[in-house]
Amino acid sequence: MSSGSSSYERELKELLQANPEALAKYGKSLPPSERPALEAVRRAPFLVVRAAGSLGFDLVAMRSEFAFPLEVKASASDTIRFSAASGRAALQLEQHRAAVSRVGLVILYAYRRVGRGHGEHWRLYAGGVGPSTGRYRVLNRWLPPVESTKEGNGVLRWDAGMPLSRFWTIIAGLTDPSPGAPSP
Repeated sequence: MSSGSSSYERELKELLQANPEALAKYGKSLPPSERPALEAVRRAPFLVVRAAGSLGFDLVAMRSEFAFPLEVKASASDTIRFSAASGRAALQLEQHRAAVSRVGLVILYAYRRVGRGHGEHWRLYAGGVGPSTGRYRVLNRWLPPVESTKEGNGVLRWDAGMPLSRFWTIIAGLTDPSPGAPSP
């Protein structure tokens, strides 16, 4: 991740918390067919806390139905390889997987594409297997996984990730029983 990574953490935090200015700006990057996802997050935003620390999660997003530890990565490249940087990211991925498996959560990896002039700037991935029951199980089936190389190192491929607007639509479909709510 680049030296300005904390600005991307703040950006994602503001989006998940449904900050009106952040959503309006992000909405400009969405095709009209994806803009209803903004209303879904406006109706049911997350409480997001920064949890940065050595080998810790960057953010934790919570609301009544879900809690997600998040790791934020940013790159101008279309691929982030966890084997880079002396393997620190690979070790971090294993630690994250172990931590969330003990408590039945799903860790999300959020990939911010830097320098991307058009389209959505965020993609999401499941960092582990996740729970075998409940809403998390359903969500985990939809989320693309952090891929692994033959050597077992994690890889995020931009094209394989779930756009943030799609994530919001799925969350709304799993939790919002009201008519007109987006469906996954």
